[in-house]
Amino acid sequence: MKKTYMRNRYIFILDILSVIMATWLTYFTVFTDMALTEEVVFFTAGMYAACTLLVFSIFRVYTTAWCYSGTSELMKFLLINAVAVVMVFVVNETLRLTGVIHFAHRRINFVIAVLSILSMTIVRMFAKEFHKAMGSRVNKHNPSAGESAHRVLIIGAGDAGRIIINNSKANADSNIEVVGFIDDDRAKVGKTFFGVKVLGGRYDIVRICEQMDVDRIILAIPTAYAEERREIIDICSQTKCSIKTIPGISELVDAPEKENLIRDIRIEDLLDREPVVLDNDRIMELVSGKTIMVTGGGGSIGSELCRQIMRFSPKSLIIVDIYENNAYDIQMELNEKYPHNKPIVLIASIRDKVRLDEIFAQYRPQIVFHAAAHKHVPLMEASPREAIKNNVFGTYNLAVTADKFGVDKFVMISTDKAVNPTNVMGASKRLCEMIIQCMENISETDFVAVRFGNVLGSNGSVIPLFKRQIENGGPVKVTHKDVIRFFMTIPEAAQLVIQAACYANGGEIFILDMGKPVKIYNLAENLIKLSGYQPNVDIKIEIVGLRPGEKLYEELLMSSDNLHHTQHQKIFVDKPESLSYDALKESLALLQKAVDNRDDDEVRSVLEKVVPTYIRDNVSFNKQCESARS
Repeated sequence: MKKTYMRNRYIFILDILSVIMATWLTYFTVFTDMALTEEVVFFTAGMYAACTLLVFSIFRVYTTAWCYSGTSELMKFLLINAVAVVMVFVVNETLRLTGVIHFAHRRINFVIAVLSILSMTIVRMFAKEFHKAMGSRVNKHNPSAGESAHRVLIIGAGDAGRIIINNSKANADSNIEVVGFIDDDRAKVGKTFFGVKVLGGRYDIVRICEQMDVDRIILAIPTAYAEERREIIDICSQTKCSIKTIPGISELVDAPEKENLIRDIRIEDLLDREPVVLDNDRIMELVSGKTIMVTGGGGSIGSELCRQIMRFSPKSLIIVDIYENNAYDIQMELNEKYPHNKPIVLIASIRDKVRLDEIFAQYRPQIVFHAAAHKHVPLMEASPREAIKNNVFGTYNLAVTADKFGVDKFVMISTDKAVNPTNVMGASKRLCEMIIQCMENISETDFVAVRFGNVLGSNGSVIPLFKRQIENGGPVKVTHKDVIRFFMTIPEAAQLVIQAACYANGGEIFILDMGKPVKIYNLAENLIKLSGYQPNVDIKIEIVGLRPGEKLYEELLMSSDNLHHTQHQKIFVDKPESLSYDALKESLALLQKAVDNRDDDEVRSVLEKVVPTYIRDNVSFNKQCESARS
């Protein structure tokens, strides 16, 4: 703040000198035929300066950091000057009519106004350019952390490229030297934008990087489609340059406090996903002023649900989780961001019915988002009873408690693995969906489930695993060359879950549009390229075989015949199924007996009975899939 004040003090002095100079030039070079006394000249200059500075003070002109100003600040400054000019004319006419002065000099005042505004505007433009020039000089002679400046090629000679240029010039700690732009618009090639020349199109990148000794490439094309980004990154990977990007608009809006404008390329940048557009008014109506509970609130999806919910001002947010470290992390994050509406964090297990009764009785949640679950397929194949105890009976406990305490809406997070499941985890989540649909038949609470696929970066996701393997020099281990999965980002999934809750009437299974399926082998290749290596040259990709219970191809729907659109283009709904609550209780009793008998094989056998779509033999299922595709 002190540096800005010092700069503006000098601008204040130059503004006064601008008015004096404009007055002197007007009287003694423009209107030389008028016989004027020095008293008239000084009076006019003083009146103009006083009126101008008074208006500038009212509109707080000198609180603007002109070194970082843009077109909007300049337009505002010109409008403020127009107000000052009007004030000068009003004061001048008032003084003349009251007999204080005996001259009008309207034409002279007009010329003074034009010259002074021009002069003050030039002062501000000079201050901005001088600051940029000094910043560039510091960058060249004193690069950050003693490093030599990176020679940077920017892809995209648009507004995003301009932001990078301005940021590098204005930031004294920046250590980049922009050598040129790349743009596929042939009309731009050879021309200079923002002081930097457009050197060619995307197919010139490799040649230019070699000729210009470029060591960093920055993608400044946040609106480009994923396919175009992938093609450009493939070209860039043929160079020895590190590849960076700037975040998209949605990412900046979600994290406006972001310090680093330039970041590494992430795999989600290559997904063919359109930005999520939310009905914020409807979400606000759902969440604002309500007591919301999120189970599993410390997990990947649960914590993001908490972040998104807090944006819409709930009365209180109750975070329930059995794992204290994750719960503590999200608590500290939200406490800092929302100091006047801190969440309530409770350590509890959804298996503990007595503890759930205590929590619901004390806090009376109106909406419950149920994200707590065991989700790892191989681990649940090895410990099937734990999947049943936590996923099935935990969900049942929570649903019964929600009904008992009159919760308005109960939203369960499901998975694509619940569709024709070939593993215990998927079968347990399908049974959870059945519980939700049964509870809808006997309760005033609206029970719904939201089903989607894998989320990038979640706990246990393949992305962090691949990254660790790449950091260790490989190999990157892929289960099968043809295995495909649906992916979406964690924020996207959480936002759509909350949006789906707005449409809940009870008994529905909402299906999120996961976009195009992604081949995991291609995902591994792209991650290796983004890390600056060549697949199967620098980092080997090893095929290790499908794990127990794993599918080659995941599905999102039981039957497409029942699928309907909702008001949101990325959310679909499956028709509620009419399930018998009594039959469900019998099924749960059979499962409880199998769990009590500590017999994993019996657990699987009972699952086959109670979940008709459960396919115990995943090996045969995958062979059928391969035969069908070949």
